[in-house]
Amino acid sequence: MKNLEGKAGIVTGAGRGIGRAVALLMAEQGASVIVNDVGAGREGQADKDDSAHQVAAEIVKAGGKATANNDSVADYQSAGRMVRTCAETYGKIDFVVNTAGMLRERMIWNMTEEDFDLVIGVHLKGTWNMCTHATKMMRNARHGRIINFSSDAFKGSVGQCNYAAAKAGIIGLTRTIAREAGQYGITANAMCPFAATRMTVNDAVIANWKRRVENGLMTQKDYEQRMQMPGPEYIAPMVAYLATDAAADVNGQIFHAEKGHYHTYYYGEVKRSIFKYEDAGMFNVDELIDVIPTSLMAGIPNEAPAKAEKA
Repeated sequence: MKNLEGKAGIVTGAGRGIGRAVALLMAEQGASVIVNDVGAGREGQADKDDSAHQVAAEIVKAGGKATANNDSVADYQSAGRMVRTCAETYGKIDFVVNTAGMLRERMIWNMTEEDFDLVIGVHLKGTWNMCTHATKMMRNARHGRIINFSSDAFKGSVGQCNYAAAKAGIIGLTRTIAREAGQYGITANAMCPFAATRMTVNDAVIANWKRRVENGLMTQKDYEQRMQMPGPEYIAPMVAYLATDAAADVNGQIFHAEKGHYHTYYYGEVKRSIFKYEDAGMFNVDELIDVIPTSLMAGIPNEAPAKAEKA
């Protein structure tokens, strides 16, 4: 059954990896797809590859409908042009899947302003660019599906403060879109994938993981799990599902996806609390020094305790 028959939309970063897997499955499910990719390298450098056209050609050869696009999501005007291209080419825009990304990995004290700005610009600003243009059309049509790619890095990721900040921001952005646009039949959900792509697994990344294990920043178990990372094809089915009419009431959610395992995150839940009744006044610093270790922080270790300086 083709669950996206008659639908049309955009998949950014669709020339490789997860974006490619998503675009192929969306088309297989009957959707007309704008296959977007600027053809850049992992760190945003110009590669001049033609991956978007290759994926679009692959879809067409299989009997689907696709149009290649090389606009940059990081540019506001280009993002708007991409959305208009979808509407003009296929008469509508039903979904936007934001997978486009890049990495500039450095410890915060080594990271340059350019490293930070470029990653935020593609991931967070790029996602906003696509969403703001798309929701204007979707709101008029009273229908739309936004699927934004975040990452488990939102919890914090050593050497990736720019990426982690962007991915945490995407969760906040997605949940806000869900609340603002839901009344118009638009849903917005976030995906946190665990899949092997050139972004997540290559020789440099593996070497970095080994250094982290040696320095106590990653456990051997985590390292072994990452080395068994499944392919991007396992992520695509959940994305396709979220774009269907069957997912009309799935809104504002955060999903983790890897191989045959999916789960949701409940973002921003209250874990523990301390309080004073109104007539007892406010906490003072001395009270907090006394009570917090045995209440809010009881049994919770420092995630990265200070080490003795090497002689």
